[in-house]
Amino acid sequence: MTRLNKDFLLKVLKEIKNPLHESDLLESGMVEHADISEDQIAILLKVDRSLGAQLEDFRQNVENEVTDAFPDAKSVSVILTAEKAPPKEVPDPHGMNKNPPLSLPVKNIIAVASGKGGVGKSTVAAGLAVELAKNGHAVGLLDADIYGPSIPHLMGLKGRKPELNDKKQLIPLISKDVSVMSIGFLVGEDTPMIWRGPMVQSAIYQMLRDVDWTGIDTLIVDLPPGTGDAQLTMAQKVPLTGAIIVSTPQDLALIDARKAIEMFNKTNVPVLGLIENMSTYICENCGHEAHIFDHGHVAEEAQKRSIPFLGAIPLDIKIRGGGDYAADVMQDIVKRSQVFSKT
Repeated sequence: MTRLNKDFLLKVLKEIKNPLHESDLLESGMVEHADISEDQIAILLKVDRSLGAQLEDFRQNVENEVTDAFPDAKSVSVILTAEKAPPKEVPDPHGMNKNPPLSLPVKNIIAVASGKGGVGKSTVAAGLAVELAKNGHAVGLLDADIYGPSIPHLMGLKGRKPELNDKKQLIPLISKDVSVMSIGFLVGEDTPMIWRGPMVQSAIYQMLRDVDWTGIDTLIVDLPPGTGDAQLTMAQKVPLTGAIIVSTPQDLALIDARKAIEMFNKTNVPVLGLIENMSTYICENCGHEAHIFDHGHVAEEAQKRSIPFLGAIPLDIKIRGGGDYAADVMQDIVKRSQVFSKT
């Protein structure tokens, strides 16, 4: 009587040559599984998928040899199993998968976005940052608009260059108690950024990772218009608290603003609220109010989508100048935004 012993089973398999190699079944790695359970022997032989039919006779020979070696076994099963295909690589056309998600020393990261350019998004982002700083928050402002950085101009920092700390991180420049970083500090004002998508993504990633944001509780990120590489980098690489969408009231701007809302929905980033910029025009001589770009449609869109409407900003030279009236408008928007009240 032959004992049903696994060591003996392996010895039997070692004596059988692999028809595809000069070595035996064990040495060649063909045996994927070999076990004895309740007088039953099961063996899995790993082979190329395309050779399954060709090796059927060999499989039967192995089964016969094991049966002869274990006459007391109730059953002997030898099964050919296909080699596992290598895992498919996840498409990574921009090479960003190698960069892990970032954990920044910041409590809230809020993106200010728009679907269309020229709607005043950067002005709103700068105004929100300054107003939050006035209210006692430690605020950072990141200019992620690589192609058209306007934050250095808006924050009165044109021509300034950041320095490095001991960790080789860029130290944000300070304006109006806001810590500011922009690609505009690193290149000439008239230098065009003729970059493809991967370079844009890499630049934004580095300005998040390689800038010293220590001590900041709220980081406002001024995104470029559209729904492209910069937005995707922010949504995938940092834990965004949410996004604020800025639009003017006319249909052309709202069409693109809706796309921005849908993009953030698809990337699971909460839309914290909508802002209608250039909502009205107030004549500085007579105070007459005119709706040059129409009026109220952003509030209607917010209501339709159950998104908070944070406020309407008039087209007014006092806003452009950043005086007291601009501060009053931004203060009202900050008060309406629940996320700021929780920071």
